[in-house]
Amino acid sequence: MTQPQAILVLPHLRIQSANAIASPLTHGFPSITAFTGLMWALERKLTQAEVPLRLQAVGVVCHHHQEQVTQGYVRSFNLTRNPVDKDGSTAAIVEEGRMHLQITLVLAVSEKRKPGTPAALVQGNDAQQADWAQIAGDTLAGMRVAGGSVLPSRPVPGKRVRPWMAIVPDDPEAAAAEFRQWRRQWLPGFALVGRDELLAQRLQHLRTTQPDATLLDAWLHTARFNHQPLSSADDRPVPDGKVAWGDPLRPKGSGWVVPIPVGYAALAPQAHPAGTVRNARDANVPLRFVESVYSLGEWVSPHRLHSLTELLWQAETDEAQGLYRCCNGYRPSPPPGDGSNGTATSADWDDADAYDYT
Repeated sequence: MTQPQAILVLPHLRIQSANAIASPLTHGFPSITAFTGLMWALERKLTQAEVPLRLQAVGVVCHHHQEQVTQGYVRSFNLTRNPVDKDGSTAAIVEEGRMHLQITLVLAVSEKRKPGTPAALVQGNDAQQADWAQIAGDTLAGMRVAGGSVLPSRPVPGKRVRPWMAIVPDDPEAAAAEFRQWRRQWLPGFALVGRDELLAQRLQHLRTTQPDATLLDAWLHTARFNHQPLSSADDRPVPDGKVAWGDPLRPKGSGWVVPIPVGYAALAPQAHPAGTVRNARDANVPLRFVESVYSLGEWVSPHRLHSLTELLWQAETDEAQGLYRCCNGYRPSPPPGDGSNGTATSADWDDADAYDYT
């Protein structure tokens, strides 16, 4: 992803009853596709309000979350009882996972300029940018964010809660310096970034003992704790016969890695022509049935990010493969060593193989 022209920041949004079920196999936070969809819907509304901004990518920083579930070893969603049917019988319960959120959205923006008009998205035009940011915040207040309602922000001393915009400098060093200032405003919190390479590494590890392991096996293996007896570093006998148990692939400091959906994959080689599928949402565009695509993500503190591209997610389309997925530019620092200890290095995996769909 190229360096964005500017950013639009919607800080500390309070979202009530957002969708906590991200996909048929995951829950705990809305899917990143919910935020890319919000980005496109917001751009259309800004166009109607004559705000000439094009929204290109979105970053999500979560400051607080509260999933609406019962507490205990086994948790279940708090569900609402629907009114009885017309004959007095109990209506069926449709499971809906809800959660309350406080998040910051960082949007990469560029200007839609008409030929012959001067650029407005430039340094020094702070009044115009503040006006656009205010319109974007007011517009978002009437929209749904991942199915949830936007509540008014509470002014807090030392916390910036009003929407704002900033120009991204063309010079890489100046852009990095500005980003170091911006990321401080997103603390405390955690940014969701993509870790596709971890899925390829886990697959390579599984195939050392299970040659027929698939990407789905690797994804499920990474999504859980796999405890086993841990031997001492020097293979000495354990005193008192006590054996430590743990997950050798999740050592201390390995990060907050989570399974996430990242998009959709087509179920048929070709799309159905517009208007040929009954009850389609839009009869004027072709329709294609899809299923979820899964990968791995990681929650990272914003102060550990080095650039905007590591924070932002953008949608990419591959019509030939029927793949519609969100991609993130995060790349962790390479670990010491050459990767000969059974883990893959960055040169051993390919982006096209680092996702899975069932």
